[in-house]
Amino acid sequence: MSSSSSSDNGDSGAGGSREVFEAPSPSRPRRGANDVWPEPFLESLAVQVAVNASSSTSLLAAAPALANVFRVCTTWQAVSRSDHLWQLLTRQVWGRTRLMHDTWRDEFLFRHRTARNFRTRTYNYFTLQFDPSDVDEPDSLSCRCLTLSDLYLAAGFADGTVRLFLLNNRLHIKTLRPPLRDRFGRFSRAVSGIVISDSRLTFATMDGDIHVAEIEGGVHTRTAYAGDIVNDGALVDFTGCGRWWVGLFAGVPGRAFHIWDCNSEETTFIGGTLTDPEAVMGWHTLTELTTSLGRLRISGGETAVACTRWKIMVIDLRNQGVIIGEDEEQRRGLIVTGFDSNDVAYVRIDGRGNASVRRVNTQETVCEFRVSGAAQRRVMGCVNRLHALMCAGGIMRVWEVERGEYLYSIRERVGELDAIVADDRHVAVASTSTAQSTIHLWDFGAL
Repeated sequence: MSSSSSSDNGDSGAGGSREVFEAPSPSRPRRGANDVWPEPFLESLAVQVAVNASSSTSLLAAAPALANVFRVCTTWQAVSRSDHLWQLLTRQVWGRTRLMHDTWRDEFLFRHRTARNFRTRTYNYFTLQFDPSDVDEPDSLSCRCLTLSDLYLAAGFADGTVRLFLLNNRLHIKTLRPPLRDRFGRFSRAVSGIVISDSRLTFATMDGDIHVAEIEGGVHTRTAYAGDIVNDGALVDFTGCGRWWVGLFAGVPGRAFHIWDCNSEETTFIGGTLTDPEAVMGWHTLTELTTSLGRLRISGGETAVACTRWKIMVIDLRNQGVIIGEDEEQRRGLIVTGFDSNDVAYVRIDGRGNASVRRVNTQETVCEFRVSGAAQRRVMGCVNRLHALMCAGGIMRVWEVERGEYLYSIRERVGELDAIVADDRHVAVASTSTAQSTIHLWDFGAL
């Protein structure tokens, strides 16, 4: 394992967390009328000020805006000790509903500092170690997908195995394998996607099987759904949220999307023509390593966003089969491996490297930037709440997604990527050296 730390002093003026509790100036007159304002009103005011600042400027503007509120007088400053207030602020500003620290105030400050670290290139870097001794086939250690949760990183490989790592110590804690089944091609058991919840890990393979394992249990997996590869084609991507699993298939026209209720594990929808132009290539993915035919993401919990070379489609998971929006690129085509989404927007790159961030529900353009190296279609990227990360030629560059400002490049060189994922704290990529994927991890958590 290697570790390094880097830090720039280029804070953009968003303000550090220390500003939130700066004491009122003794020279500032104390206005007695403020003493009688009820606490619920002051809490609502503080939340509104923070939300307005974060939506009009940036999420990092919320903390200094709150500091100004708490400076008004000692009564207003006292409101800052309300944990209920910080719970509201954490949910409204950072979209967090799960407490990972001792108090909601600590949670808010951690999210603010971590976002500032992301902007100023302050992180720790590691490579993750795991035992490859159980591998007996070429390409088995080619990583096909990565998934992050608050506690874990999961990596899915070409032989159907999923390796699970603890993020707090970066240790490999278990390897999960699907039950044995007849293979319909060399890569029919390759992992298509992984979903991690609080208690279980779900992963799907190219043949359409969906497997479930308890995170706190052993290495036993059970098959929740047996795929029908002849009638459905290859499962090229798989994702999920609290209620739904969603799969993107290529190979059989009219069956692009499959949706399951993850509680009952029953299929609730099959349909869609998004991958019909990739039907032939869908079958090729079972026998050879090909470029990604499609990417599928969950946005906002109840919306799925899918991208192929020619089109992006947004579908409503509450009203299954309803298409919310379409975004076509027929002239230059889209780079599928550069597509990703967060809760409100997605990033797309055309064949000339022109990237744009667009709102999921309206396809309205938020900002634009250019990615060098995309003309050769060797770009792989992802987004979190505030940043887009794009890797081309072994160099990973970072943009912010509110205005399209280029920020910096990551110092470590990683080569050509097999998989990439990011959340608001971590970035993980897998790149192949010799016959084995190396998993790289960057931790921007408040240091």
